[in-house]
Amino acid sequence: MKRGVIRKSLLVLAFGLVSTALLASGSWQVLGPDGGDARSLAYDSHNPDHMLLGTSTGQLFVSNDAGHSWSRFARLGGDDYVLDHIAIDPQDSKRVYVSAWSLSSQQIGDIYRTRDGGKNWETLPAMHGKSIRAMAVFHANSKVLVAGALEGVFRSKDGGDSWERMSPANHSDIKNIESIAVDPKDSNIVYAGTWHLAWKTADGGASWQQIKKGMIDDSDVFSVIVDHANPAVVFASACSGIYKSESAGNQFSKIQGIPFSARRTRVLKQDPTNENIVYAGTTEGLWKTMDLGKTWKRVSNPEIVVNDVLVDPRDSNHVLLATDRSGVMASNDGTQSWSTSNRGYAHRYVSALLADVKEADTFYVGLVNDREYGGVFYTRDAGRSWLQRSAGLGGRDIFSLKQAAGGTLVAGTNRGMFSLERNASEWRPMNAVVTEQIVKTTKKGSKKAATTTIVKKSELDARVNDLELGSQRWLAATTQGIFSSTDQGKTWKGGPVLGQKDFVSVRAQGSFMVATTRSSALVSNDSGATWKQAGLPSYLVGIRGSAIAHDGGIVIAAREGVFRSGDNGTSWEHVVNGLPGKDITSVSFDAANKRLLATSDSTGVIFVSSDSGRSWQRGPDSGFPLRRVSVVGGRFVAATPFDGVVVQPEDGNISAAAGTGSTN
Repeated sequence: MKRGVIRKSLLVLAFGLVSTALLASGSWQVLGPDGGDARSLAYDSHNPDHMLLGTSTGQLFVSNDAGHSWSRFARLGGDDYVLDHIAIDPQDSKRVYVSAWSLSSQQIGDIYRTRDGGKNWETLPAMHGKSIRAMAVFHANSKVLVAGALEGVFRSKDGGDSWERMSPANHSDIKNIESIAVDPKDSNIVYAGTWHLAWKTADGGASWQQIKKGMIDDSDVFSVIVDHANPAVVFASACSGIYKSESAGNQFSKIQGIPFSARRTRVLKQDPTNENIVYAGTTEGLWKTMDLGKTWKRVSNPEIVVNDVLVDPRDSNHVLLATDRSGVMASNDGTQSWSTSNRGYAHRYVSALLADVKEADTFYVGLVNDREYGGVFYTRDAGRSWLQRSAGLGGRDIFSLKQAAGGTLVAGTNRGMFSLERNASEWRPMNAVVTEQIVKTTKKGSKKAATTTIVKKSELDARVNDLELGSQRWLAATTQGIFSSTDQGKTWKGGPVLGQKDFVSVRAQGSFMVATTRSSALVSNDSGATWKQAGLPSYLVGIRGSAIAHDGGIVIAAREGVFRSGDNGTSWEHVVNGLPGKDITSVSFDAANKRLLATSDSTGVIFVSSDSGRSWQRGPDSGFPLRRVSVVGGRFVAATPFDGVVVQPEDGNISAAAGTGSTN
């Protein structure tokens, strides 16, 4: 990230109170689909039904029914802030600390504190701007906090008001702190796991010793825990496995029984009421020991990536997991069985949004980064409930989703195209590419050349960024070029156009076509038989989509703003009349209402143009950054980068439309 952007981010995260009311998303409703990535979990020791859930996009969720349902609680930092650790003060439940670091600029971060149960939040000045990767509260005196940052270890003795450096400044090894543990009986004893082995101080930071005996050198220590009954027992998880010490870290031995492939252990957690039970959350499921590490058993699906573990202090059989892709997983029978517990928790990257052509309350979404938990979801009741419809997709990411006139769905994925006929249960590949080559041959003794057409078949395995399903011709914009089909996807022809391959969008109106890459636009007036380069500005390098208005005007959405051409791509204007000058994520033509719609990831506003993109008006503000928008049942429905699908309230002061329709 550039220095100016970092400075701007720091200003946004300036000192002082941050009111969650100011960050609320208005009255727009998050519809789902439920689930997605979950990063951290914490419970209130005075009321364990009260839980908090942290994400990797600065959003904090709350549950008041022991994790059965969730709601948005607070936005802390920017959309790139990873909320890795949450601490609810065991003496005062209204006091909560959340540590964060930035994904896009990993050298910055914060510790956030609320003293009124989350109504208001503040950054702690002494830690402002530090990339906080670990945090622990000393339970015997909760005013003592220890934080691990990329630049070292810090401690507060007054609940975060002031901080002191515990580790030596500019130390060559005690840096890049990934994990922190405080001895439950002595706050001067602190363990710090780094990107290269672990360290310990027994005197409040006056001196430090590296604790590596028995550990494989160059181990990245993700988690350290100290047995709450016997502090001499210490567990440490690293990229090389899990280690146990019975001598307060003086000597470690590697724990056996966990396969090597599962040894990237992100978190260790001890049962708060049974010190013999320890959980290891790995990139290949959850492991459990009931004899303090002597034997281990995997107690979850190996596909689950575990980021955090919460054990209900009232009932050891009730365990929650924060996971990648599948959100919150819950067990009520001591980890014998698991189910998702994501009601109200939607943390999905929605890449495609489609309203059904015939059923008013039915629409579909495509997801990325969710593998077996993603693909395509649909709702038949306007988002009140969702079903996954991904069989046959093989865990592929969805980048485009369209519907043919007969109801067949077509998905563009990171590896080819797939179709799903109405009422079918499984997607089918539709990637047959036909290439015709004409060969001229002259037979011996003949003066005339004979022509032979050689047909070659291959499979398209490219990323399909966009689809256009016309009545006579289907089009696909892919990383291998532009492809077309005249038999509803049974076979395709095409490839690079004017030497260019990586296309992000394609649109057609009659015989006129426009196709865009990240930095260029190509137009055709003869259904793709010939193409010419459009004269876009050279500084345009972040094109995200395109649309053709009812009068044939071309509109392009880009990181650099909206650009419009009224002469088939010969000349262009940067349109700022009613629009942000940059960060436009989508533009689409709403055929039912003969207007253009645009979205931005820097604002939640939907922008509307009724004059072919010459001027724009501000529509409703969703309160969410938006990827794309559609119209369902007379209301705007929009896709967000992190929060799934959101819908305009029924009594919205700016109606989406008098009737229903869908955008292309």
